[in-house]
Amino acid sequence: MKHFHFLLFFVGCLMGACSPSAVERTHNGVIVQIDTQDPNQARQVSLEVLGERLIHVSASPERRFSKKESLVVLPQQRRTDFGVEECADSVFVHTSKLTAAVSRKTGVVHFKDATGHLLLAEAEQGRSFQPIEVEGTRAYTVQQVFQSVADDEGLYGLGQHQSDEFNYKGKNEELFQYNTKVSVPFIVSTEGYGILWDSYSFCRFGNPQPYVQLGDIFVLRDKEGREGALTGTYVPAQGETLVRREDSLYFECNDRAAHLRRTVNLPENFRFGGSSVTYEGELEAKTDGLHRFLLYYAGYVKVYLDDKLVVSERWRAAWNPNSWKFQTEMQAGQRAHLRIEWLPDGDKSFLGLRAMAPVSEEQNRQMTWWSEMQDQLDYYFVAGETMDEIVCGYRTLTGKAPVMPKWAMGFWQSRERYKTQDELLSTLAEFRKRQIPIDNIVQDWNYWPEDQWGSHEFEASRYPDPQAMIDSVHQMHGRFMISVWPKFYVNTDNYKELDQNGWMYRQAVKDYIHDWVGPGYVGGFYDAYSPEARKVFWRQMDEKLYTGLAKLSNSKSSNDKLSNSKSSNSKFLDAWWMDASEPNVRDCTPMWYRKALCGPTALGTSTEYFNAYSLVNAMAIYEGQRSTWKTGKGNHISHLSSLNSHLSEPRVFLLTRSGFAGLQRYSTATWSGDIGTRWEDMRAQMTAGLSYSLSGIPFWGMDMGGFCVENRYVRAQQLFDRTGQENEDLKEWRELQTRWNQFGAFVPIFRSHGQWPLREIWNIAPDSHPAYRSFVYYDRLRYQLMPYLYSLAGWAHFRDYTLMRALVMDFGDDRNVMDIGDQWMLGPALMACPVGYYKARNRSVYFPKQTGWYNLYTGEKVLEEGEEEGNHISHLSSLNSHLSSRRLVVDALYERIPVFVREGAIIPFGPEMQWSDEKAPELIHLYIYAGQDGTFQLYEDEGTNYNYEQGRYATIDIRYDDAAKTVTFSQRKGTFPGMLRQRRFNVVLVTRDAPKPLNLDNPEGKMVQYSGKAVTVRL
Repeated sequence: MKHFHFLLFFVGCLMGACSPSAVERTHNGVIVQIDTQDPNQARQVSLEVLGERLIHVSASPERRFSKKESLVVLPQQRRTDFGVEECADSVFVHTSKLTAAVSRKTGVVHFKDATGHLLLAEAEQGRSFQPIEVEGTRAYTVQQVFQSVADDEGLYGLGQHQSDEFNYKGKNEELFQYNTKVSVPFIVSTEGYGILWDSYSFCRFGNPQPYVQLGDIFVLRDKEGREGALTGTYVPAQGETLVRREDSLYFECNDRAAHLRRTVNLPENFRFGGSSVTYEGELEAKTDGLHRFLLYYAGYVKVYLDDKLVVSERWRAAWNPNSWKFQTEMQAGQRAHLRIEWLPDGDKSFLGLRAMAPVSEEQNRQMTWWSEMQDQLDYYFVAGETMDEIVCGYRTLTGKAPVMPKWAMGFWQSRERYKTQDELLSTLAEFRKRQIPIDNIVQDWNYWPEDQWGSHEFEASRYPDPQAMIDSVHQMHGRFMISVWPKFYVNTDNYKELDQNGWMYRQAVKDYIHDWVGPGYVGGFYDAYSPEARKVFWRQMDEKLYTGLAKLSNSKSSNDKLSNSKSSNSKFLDAWWMDASEPNVRDCTPMWYRKALCGPTALGTSTEYFNAYSLVNAMAIYEGQRSTWKTGKGNHISHLSSLNSHLSEPRVFLLTRSGFAGLQRYSTATWSGDIGTRWEDMRAQMTAGLSYSLSGIPFWGMDMGGFCVENRYVRAQQLFDRTGQENEDLKEWRELQTRWNQFGAFVPIFRSHGQWPLREIWNIAPDSHPAYRSFVYYDRLRYQLMPYLYSLAGWAHFRDYTLMRALVMDFGDDRNVMDIGDQWMLGPALMACPVGYYKARNRSVYFPKQTGWYNLYTGEKVLEEGEEEGNHISHLSSLNSHLSSRRLVVDALYERIPVFVREGAIIPFGPEMQWSDEKAPELIHLYIYAGQDGTFQLYEDEGTNYNYEQGRYATIDIRYDDAAKTVTFSQRKGTFPGMLRQRRFNVVLVTRDAPKPLNLDNPEGKMVQYSGKAVTVRL
């Protein structure tokens, strides 16, 4: 009936009177003039058809549209058929899959699918433009409100944040870049759509109003009941206690003056090292509703409301504070007793507590986007029947993810930091000696002379022969990644070259800001928004670290050292670690000063171009390296042909600490920054990684084990090194590392990194320890999963696939999964359920109802499809289960996390390997889990070059028929150099009645000889 009413309305519009003068038809859509005199409203709205499910909406309060090209959305080459219909009230643009309508009177836009079902609608009077002028540039602060389409809608994405939030329906997030925080203005809905908000400035999702000081929305009272402030009690390690009234708790940033290294607003003459601080008093609400709080902290902190612990103890290092959210319902006039207990992290630390006034239930259900500065409103509506289709639409707009090199799916070892050439090489050699699989070893920062940051030079006494170091890594069948910052000290030649062309941000130099290295040095970041600056930035890297280093090596006859090297590209380093790409010019600065430090940019004020630096910086490396391998592009690369004429172009690989929409097209993965080494930090990475993946960027990882280390863990390791004693803190440290490594084995990038204590597994625990055994088990499993994992990497390019999959992606029809952010699918088969609490030996797991599930390790059936409580107890004795519908409490012993496999899954396991291309997978153990039909496409190519772009790759489609108990291997499609022409599949069928444990040494199965022709086998 709803669809019938829509059709009647549509026909009525077609019969209405038209106003041709108010509508301009374009080659890909329409521009509708809006009859309004309100300067804060749109005077024209544009609808552009970019695909059957893709509509670009632009709105401007002026009689013109901006001519600026999007940094995020690529020009769309494909033409989509569409139609335009006009009526008295609205203008309709429709494709075969989607209809978008704009009101001629108000400019309000709504979207419906081909059946007439409403997908999304802008709110009436939900759009606004407020003029803003920055540094002589005029633009608008823009806001757009969308009506809620369903109260139980789920909203996901927005990048990677650290408050352990997952479903953003009814929640708020400030979108800016920060160490540990990556903002991507893209959201995916369970209701069949996504929104890409095309803005590069500071943005807000949810409530457009900022968090404010407590006194702005509460009546404050101190411990004695006096209005206007809370009581701050500062107890030093030695000396007299200081008590003072605090009218706000805003101790969140450094003093701007370069010579002052103090936190503003805190008592200036108080020694915070070893102190304890308490803030106490009453908050009296001024309005009814849900009051939201934002806690900013470094050191140890707890928060109580009315004696209830609302923020359990949290910790962060002083130089890298974190934010955490909590909320409480209060009525106007209601008082709540607030108590904050804070142990600062040394003499310099940070703490702040701000709040947000309640909004109405209707406002809370709406979706609001707010942007500080842009020329006009721009967003892209993406429709899809599944979240994969929505992500595909996003990548259609912003660019495909290239196929990552195969080695990137293996294990990476890093630390902060390898200080010498010998230290790095001996570490890799120890992995090989212990037969612990590894592919990539990372040289982090400060390999240069101390006062030469940005020179891209190796400090000679510590790195006497960098090319020999790279050669040795390759001879040990490893890959070499190096850290490069967009930062330059003023005394370097590279700074001077960039600066003389106006391509350096100079505010930090002007303010004489010294960094934290040695005595402190002055420098700045380059302007990556300038195309010419990007070219110079890459050339400087190329001349010192890439082809220039290889050329220098050639002149020293280092070619002889490479004669036995397996890789024809072994002269070159393999990957780039692009650190601090927020950009992080100075830690812990207020927002206005961060903007001053990061601009002006070549495109305009940094207020307008605040969030997209990592995107254009990644462009510099990706396009730079690829241009190096194309003949005739740049005089500085002519020596490539003299290095080795038969080299194939190696794939670019970047790891960045920040990200933005579109980053995936530059062969870039992101990690979650310098996170803390706490259990709550590990749990927050689960939702962070899922949210980032749902933001359309498929490759993500983290510092397994956390980066910044609590002093208690440092002391525990020092005690062990002196005495061999494992105290309680060291026991916790080892278990934390174990659980984090288990977690990391089931995300796209499997990488260990952090500050001291050292993170190589033998430095965490001896080889007899369960921490060591657990790591080696999952590391080896990861490598035997390489055919599976590398197929997923191929799908990410060819199918726009998402590797780390929130349950809502595959099981969205089960509304119970909408808020589950601590278990996920790695690909179509494996459901990982990490353990995030100390001494936990079990955990609750939800099993989506669309399928049955098997235990990966035992092969036992856990749940049948649709099975509920009470029907399967006999099968779960080994799982120590407590039943509640489809949620079970399952065992999680020290050395294992729960991992489950869905019915119909097909998992190809390859040979045990020490590095990703050590052995060709001539024999694949193909595990199939009965109960449903299943499919899998095995993807293969050469693993390290771009020949797949010319079609040199191969696929084998594998299909399992559950009723017939047959498996079919299709005829192989495609070919590539080095491809296996003959291979074997050992098919292992796992059923409820015949469970088979995971045995990758010699599993019992049915052997299939495969020569590339289609074959069907009955199991």
